[in-house]
Amino acid sequence: MAVTKDKSISAALATASCALLGTGVTTAVDAQEVPKWDFNTSLLYYGEDESRVQDLSLRAIVRRLFVDDRSLTVSLTVDSLTGATPSGAIRQDVPQTFTRPSGNAAYVVPAGVLPLDDTFLDTRVALTGNWQQPIGETSQVNFGFSASNEYDYFHLGLNGRFSKDFNQRNTTLSAGISIAQDEFDPEGGAPIPFTSMLDIGDTSNRPQSQRDKDVLDVILGVTQVVSRKLVLQANYSYASESGYLNNPYKVLSIVDGTTGDTIQRVAPGPLSGPSHEFVFEGRPDDRAKHSLYTQAKYYMDGKVLDASYRYMTDDWDIDSHTLDVRYRWPLSDDKYLEPHLRWYSQSEANFYRLSLVDGAPLPAFASSDYRLGKFDAITAGLKFGWKNRNDNDMSLRIEWYQQMGSIPAGQLIGKQSLRDNYPDLNALIVQFSYRFSK
Repeated sequence: MAVTKDKSISAALATASCALLGTGVTTAVDAQEVPKWDFNTSLLYYGEDESRVQDLSLRAIVRRLFVDDRSLTVSLTVDSLTGATPSGAIRQDVPQTFTRPSGNAAYVVPAGVLPLDDTFLDTRVALTGNWQQPIGETSQVNFGFSASNEYDYFHLGLNGRFSKDFNQRNTTLSAGISIAQDEFDPEGGAPIPFTSMLDIGDTSNRPQSQRDKDVLDVILGVTQVVSRKLVLQANYSYASESGYLNNPYKVLSIVDGTTGDTIQRVAPGPLSGPSHEFVFEGRPDDRAKHSLYTQAKYYMDGKVLDASYRYMTDDWDIDSHTLDVRYRWPLSDDKYLEPHLRWYSQSEANFYRLSLVDGAPLPAFASSDYRLGKFDAITAGLKFGWKNRNDNDMSLRIEWYQQMGSIPAGQLIGKQSLRDNYPDLNALIVQFSYRFSK
């Protein structure tokens, strides 16, 4: 029985180690004489309350295993996005009219309602490929590409990673790099920052359509097998973005410095353009991020505790903390439960503004995008996994996401303190996965 137990512990640690390194479990060399296919598919639903963003995502990962621990992995993801997302404007006690991003129509937001842009409709197709192979007996290299296309966005990237084992394969050092270029072709064109939302048909403040962004990511990591039951990992990563970092669909309200109400504007006619003063946001054209990530996996007689912590800071003054805990609890040889709890907290960007005061000098940068604000978020859920009659893996994951934000007190003007400027966001996440080999 001791031999059986030692083998199960070794298998669990192998699984944990591969998960920490971001790779799947590789079949033993003596079992790889015949190449093997591995298929992993999933269908995910993400839905926010209040008729906000809805996402239906289908993903398929195909892995071809070759002899000598070589493998080719290709994944295809198709996302269908619908719903409404905050425009950045603030609530008012009167109805508000906005020109749509295309510049060809307008829409009205009722009094007291958070302005949402309900034109959020897109389909994203993403393709990735990765080749992995050993170099000698203790080193491994993999390299790949990524590409995705949306209605107004195109991404193309390359990546590579090298890892080497030491200390009788109990220690692994790794280094990776990725580069990408993204192209943004916004609906109606890319607006000049801090220019006013215009009347229907007027696109004079959008002289340039396509804009580019360059991304560089570097990661250094170490993984350590501490004992037969414990595996630890630590990563440092650096990310640099430069180019067009604005969201061309986000605006800010221009408000009265005393009442906090958005300044009304005289429109030529009903639904001919915005009813109030709104300007497009402006962000810095570069961003540098530093992250430290740590993870531990602990095996306990069939159960596995997986805990991680991530700290991120950037030159936009956003600091974030992420704590993630999963506990895999086997119910039998072919069934398990996995509770999951994730806590996230971030500070606001140094140019985050709820609104801009009429007549005051414009700042160098400003955005009211709630994702750049101060908020906490909790994700809690449960995953149930089982094997079917053909010994294939299946799982169902159900989670609930809640986000709670706040506005710095110094930014609230007049009546703004009486309104819910950062409403809570709730979302349901459901994912079904099916994995098989042949």
